Amino acid sequence: MTVDENEAQVLDQWTQRLAQALQILDLEVDQELLLDLARKSAGSVIHAAAPVTTFLVGYAAGLAAGNGSAGSKEKSTAAVTRAADVAFRLCEDGHDGGPAAGGWADTGQ
Repeated sequence: MTVDENEAQVLDQWTQRLAQALQILDLEVDQELLLDLARKSAGSVIHAAAPVTTFLVGYAAGLAAGNGSAGSKEKSTAAVTRAADVAFRLCEDGHDGGPAAGGWADTGQ
């Protein structure tokens, strides 16, 4: 999903404010990845799948990366990438697809 320069600036500011309010100060958000995942899931499944998909990917990545200082930035980034890859593959099946082979368990989680 492409955003213009003004939207990107607003999104960056919002992300920083929200991360600070949630007390996750060192979080680096791959906004382009999340926007692409939201677009893909909305188009492949239904529009409402976008926020649910991005939430579940973030939740799964957080569990995989560990809590607080136990998880490194590298571990967190890798966990987001693995979770997003699973979601992108599942989007290929659309709303009628079942659990995809090569799911989260097959990525080492």
